Amino acid sequence: MRWVVKGIVWFVAISVGLTLLYRFVPPPLTLTMLLDANGITKDWTPLSRIDRNMVSAAIAAEDGKFCSHNGFDQEAIEQALERNARGGRLRGGSTISQQTAKNVFLWQGEGWTRYLRKGLEVWFTFLIETLWDKRRIMEVYLNVAETGIGTYGVEAGAQRYFDKSAAKLSRTEAARMAAALPSPKKRGVSNPRGFTRRYGNTIAARIGAVRRDGLDACIYD
Repeated sequence: MRWVVKGIVWFVAISVGLTLLYRFVPPPLTLTMLLDANGITKDWTPLSRIDRNMVSAAIAAEDGKFCSHNGFDQEAIEQALERNARGGRLRGGSTISQQTAKNVFLWQGEGWTRYLRKGLEVWFTFLIETLWDKRRIMEVYLNVAETGIGTYGVEAGAQRYFDKSAAKLSRTEAARMAAALPSPKKRGVSNPRGFTRRYGNTIAARIGAVRRDGLDACIYD
């Protein structure tokens, strides 16, 4: 029991220490990057040099309540549980904060390890929501999210797909990148077709609503 208690204390201390460090320092690598057989292309870019269209597109596509929740969207989780209970492909209700916690500190994983990861994800989501502000969460998310095969972060994605900086993304370009975020290895960005194209058009249309309704106010106000 003494060793168990010591292990828990060390885990809490290290996880809190890393979270505090990454509040100021860019995470150098993630487990997903290290395990990627396709190599790593990334270029850390401050949020001030990422076009607002990309931020609005991410909120529109992934987490409309990003500025108002505490890391967890209860309604989205309940809807995901209902869909999964009806059978078919499992779908999550993860917020941008949860995805950031997973991408920075944990692993992707399937099978039983997925449930272990989900438990740890709750802890790390609580930490970043407590120790970081929303702007930092969005900044880290847009820099570590996988945006293509062997490509991480929106700057590397913008250079790969549009041969331009993330600071100059149009609404359509940002929306197409956001549409591919859930499955970047399978969904095309530069020349999307079918569902990805339609979803990108939907996200592009939502960008105006994100700004009109102040859904990105925690980042820009």
